[in-house]
Amino acid sequence: MSISPTMLRVEAIRQIRNPYTLAFTLGMPVAMYLLFGASMGYGSMSAGNGNVKFYVMVSMAAYGTAVAMSSLTSLAATEAKQGWGRQLGMTPLSTAGYATIKLLTAVAFAALAVLLVFAAGILTGAEATDAWRWWAAAGIILGIGLMFGLYGLGVGLFFNSDTAAALASISMTFFAFFGNVFIPLDGVMLDIARFTPLYGFVALSRWPLTEGTLTTGQTDPLWGVVLNVVVWLVIFAVLVAAGVKRSRSRR
Repeated sequence: MSISPTMLRVEAIRQIRNPYTLAFTLGMPVAMYLLFGASMGYGSMSAGNGNVKFYVMVSMAAYGTAVAMSSLTSLAATEAKQGWGRQLGMTPLSTAGYATIKLLTAVAFAALAVLLVFAAGILTGAEATDAWRWWAAAGIILGIGLMFGLYGLGVGLFFNSDTAAALASISMTFFAFFGNVFIPLDGVMLDIARFTPLYGFVALSRWPLTEGTLTTGQTDPLWGVVLNVVVWLVIFAVLVAAGVKRSRSRR
């Protein structure tokens, strides 16, 4: 498998020039943190092993990673469906190399989203009791966030090219609202949230800060949020398999 540095650079520049990518994968998570975290009076209140600003910062960085991974991989899938593989046959770049470049681009934008949100947090007073909690939260976000690349591939393969990328990012926003990401939920809504795709991912991302304690005073067991992640990982893999089968049946 060969990876072309030129192709990687061109793909990165293409996405940077895409206003949709800049707005939803980079701009929106930072804006949401500034709106719900930095600008609020409760931002400096204690929250677990840090303050509320840190809590919101981690939530928005996780959301930005999910959007970046899902939207950019969905674009890769739609390009493949449009016959891009035949074009690759005329170049030294292999299909595996092309897929790797797309994945590296998605990971790079996810990392950039985390970096920008964390930088905003540093500048506005987000705090944790220990420095390692910053690194742990970032590592969990970027590591587990890869699962949403599968979701994006599945959406890109299963739906038509005109709606795939928009559906991937819009659905992430929907999942965030109902997954205890943007606003604290309680009661029945919290019970429902525990079954949504972003709940386990974001709960694990917050774990270095909260150790499972919610803003409502309840506690999530570690096995519960891990189970959420594993179940949705399997569902996303099934979605990809179904999308591959459907795309082949159209040929």
